[in-house]
Amino acid sequence: MKRSLVALGLLVLTSTAAPAQQASDTVAPEGATGLAAAKITTAKEHMVAAAHPLAAEAGEKVLAAGGSAIDAMIAVQTVLGLVEPQSSGLGGGAFLVYYDAEAKRLFTLDGRETAPGDATPKLFLDDKGEPMQFFDAVVGGRSVGTPGTVMLLQEAHKRWGHKDWKELFSPAEKLARDGFAVSPRLARLIATEGDKLKTFEATASYFFGADGAPLTAGTILKNPAYAETLSAIARDGASAFYSGPIAEAIVDTVRMSGKNSGVLSLADLANYRVKERRPVCVRYRALDICGMGPPSSGAVAIGQMLGILENFDLKALGKDNPESWRLIGDAQRLAFADRERYLADTDFVPSPIKGLLDKTYLGERAKLLDGDKALDKDAVTAGKPEWDHAFNFGRDAAIELPSTSHFVIVDKQGNVVSMTTTIENGFGSRLMTNGFLLNNELTDFSFKTHDEGMPVANRVEPGKRPRSSMSPTIVMKDGKPLLAIGSPGGSQIIGYVAQALIAYIDWGMDVGGIVAMPHLINRFGPYDLEAGTDAEKFSEPLKALGYEVKASDMNSGLHAIELTADGLKGAADPRREGVALGQ
Repeated sequence: MKRSLVALGLLVLTSTAAPAQQASDTVAPEGATGLAAAKITTAKEHMVAAAHPLAAEAGEKVLAAGGSAIDAMIAVQTVLGLVEPQSSGLGGGAFLVYYDAEAKRLFTLDGRETAPGDATPKLFLDDKGEPMQFFDAVVGGRSVGTPGTVMLLQEAHKRWGHKDWKELFSPAEKLARDGFAVSPRLARLIATEGDKLKTFEATASYFFGADGAPLTAGTILKNPAYAETLSAIARDGASAFYSGPIAEAIVDTVRMSGKNSGVLSLADLANYRVKERRPVCVRYRALDICGMGPPSSGAVAIGQMLGILENFDLKALGKDNPESWRLIGDAQRLAFADRERYLADTDFVPSPIKGLLDKTYLGERAKLLDGDKALDKDAVTAGKPEWDHAFNFGRDAAIELPSTSHFVIVDKQGNVVSMTTTIENGFGSRLMTNGFLLNNELTDFSFKTHDEGMPVANRVEPGKRPRSSMSPTIVMKDGKPLLAIGSPGGSQIIGYVAQALIAYIDWGMDVGGIVAMPHLINRFGPYDLEAGTDAEKFSEPLKALGYEVKASDMNSGLHAIELTADGLKGAADPRREGVALGQ
């Protein structure tokens, strides 16, 4: 892996971002954003919106050459894994929501990582039986789950790809060999990470110079190891990743990572499978909001929020009314209370999804919001949805910090991709092999196994997939796709996407407005207002309603494409470096 400094005349991505918080993949906008909209890109035939210009460009070129949305997805993902390695890559997992225009139906593919066969529910407990500190668990092999992204790429291409598999890896492979300019965002995140990123020699030598200094923006970074990995997968398919030298290197890296080594095995890689899940759809204001079911909590939690809020006239209240945000904030708190108790990998534990989304149940939950003040914390508890059979779980203790990436694609046939992809925390486990970082996805499990004598649904179990907040979403109108959207951001993803949907559906905002809108998020009681934006104007009104309020940097990376009678409209979140491109 080689790098060289470049003169100022070389292309360096323009940044409008402030320094990131440690390990959170957060870059906040400089100055107040108000409600200023992002640039809207229009197109007639096809479009890609992704978090890095080089990834969007790779996908758009595939579409322009007659490729399908799934073909473009492969190009976008493999480039993102190179130029935005802290967020996603071959060493992680993804959820795909896909609309097949020919079949006229939605599909969802689960490429979430799995716990190794040798993992136990006590994986993240210390010698005293207490939950480990988060970063003590993250950094090293202990946190690494079996990666799913490569298998998802292959499964999706087998079903819906048009172009030859091999050629779809060429853009990323060429960039890896020739080099790309380190973006200001990546440079800041490397500098902020510091010692954690220097823990392991392979990672340190890639992201830092021989003098120990972090790479700076504009540095040309080459990754021949990544190019070789892509070449092997292009030639031999996913089997090149899940068996043979690459798989052996992954397992050795995980198992020999020092005092925090992990238990991933060659059998775990060989046995990994992508799963097709049934889409979770909820009706809201005559539209169908569709997304990924468990092990993602995204579609269920968003569906619960919207199902509660449908009982109130948000359109009449408007986006500038503190009452709107009281209702939105407490609806989110109630959804999160249910989420932490009931949602997990349904291959291992039953989940009352039908009951959680039942309109009668949500109508009863909505009655809790009939007052004029914030809900008292004692009133924000998990409800009692109808079960298919009796079961009960304890409260969860999972920590999910922001990172991840999201992109959306529409091809000229009308096929739609909404995909959220991740290695979990910024830079994952900090372990690197074969040119890519390995995930720390297992820390999305609950660190405790029981709560007040009841098992925790999202506890670690062999082969299980950790619960996620990733929320790739497609909005359907009269059976046809209307809007594809999603975001990174840890457990705040749910709030980001729900707020964007409310802004689009209830307040009539366009795609540029909804991806740039200042965020107000309330998951667990305190109201997070996006620092340096017009969201802070709600601070005193929300305090008067009884909320604890704090200003926080927000790391959304919302990308959206709207499908209209006149063509496509797309936008990329201005908080990151993404763009929407199309023809």
